[in-house]
Amino acid sequence: MRQTVKKRKHILLASFCWLLAVVMLCCVAAVALFFYAIKPAKTTSGKSAALCEYELHVPNGMSVMQAAIELEEHGIIHSRYFLYAAARYNLFDRTKPFNMKSGAYKLSNAMSLEEIYYLLQTGSPENIKVSVPEGLTITKVAALLQEAGLFTDSENNSQDAFVALCHSQALLDEYGIASSSVEGYLFPDTYFFTEGMSVKDIARTFLDNFFEKISSIDSLSGISREALNKKIVLASIVEREYRRADEAPLIASVFQNRLNNGIGLYSCATIEYIITEIEGRPHPNKITYEDLKIDSPYNTYKWAELPPTAISNPGLVAIKAAANPPETDYFYFVLTNPESGSHTFSKSFEGHIKAENGLPSENLYTKPAAK
Repeated sequence: MRQTVKKRKHILLASFCWLLAVVMLCCVAAVALFFYAIKPAKTTSGKSAALCEYELHVPNGMSVMQAAIELEEHGIIHSRYFLYAAARYNLFDRTKPFNMKSGAYKLSNAMSLEEIYYLLQTGSPENIKVSVPEGLTITKVAALLQEAGLFTDSENNSQDAFVALCHSQALLDEYGIASSSVEGYLFPDTYFFTEGMSVKDIARTFLDNFFEKISSIDSLSGISREALNKKIVLASIVEREYRRADEAPLIASVFQNRLNNGIGLYSCATIEYIITEIEGRPHPNKITYEDLKIDSPYNTYKWAELPPTAISNPGLVAIKAAANPPETDYFYFVLTNPESGSHTFSKSFEGHIKAENGLPSENLYTKPAAK
């Protein structure tokens, strides 16, 4: 009996020693693996290992694991799991959580894991400057962004993806836009985008800027989103018609007078929109009578109302003009000085015909007396 107990104790002691040895071996292996992991990938790949450099683009919303996978695939780090564990458990700085920031990072396999760990938290974006002029459409804005190299051309970050997002109901609901697209709301301005930005963040940058800019226009404050959209649709037409900023309000007044009296706007800009944006044809050198017969709700020669959506993305000059058109009795305008971009405004069709033929017309605007 005593021998049996003694034998059991011996077996337990031996098992414990083996277990302790295994645990110690695992600890030693873990420590060795840790020091291996934090060393630059180049130094552990042999003396003849080539220097490998890679620029990592971190857009908003990218996870640490996604970044780690990309770095592993390009030979910058040993394993995705090393970087993920370092970030997950704050291995190099226990005082604050790891916070990877969007940006563009130039990395190499000569950098230690600790260097990469801290660099990814600095946010060192390489900005892409894009100047968006007034009067472009969504598709033309998208083409401009593509030309600037802003899109990665992946399925979710491409010119087509941006255009599709601009027509998505989710984005319209997010900003309370009463339209079928954000046409008219991509505010023309100079932007500094970050490489690798998602199309959603790009669109939000435009829209946030739009609502910030129009907040300075008192007459647009507190109006319904439907009323705002009508103002923007009108502004989008004014944008494509005016050449001199001081005449934008008068052009807006002509269109407003026509809307108030059930008269078609007769804007060639809306015909150009149909031809280029809806039908996908090249920009016409001139508008023909056949073009004026196109059956489309955007044809302001056929329908005495605003088009369903904006036809361009207007700037502040056009938006302010449409938001506060002066009270005039003009119903017509025609370009009479191409060099200066000035128009002649007329109260009657007869006056309009005279202006078209270079004859004197009612082109003076007198602000009505206060009532």
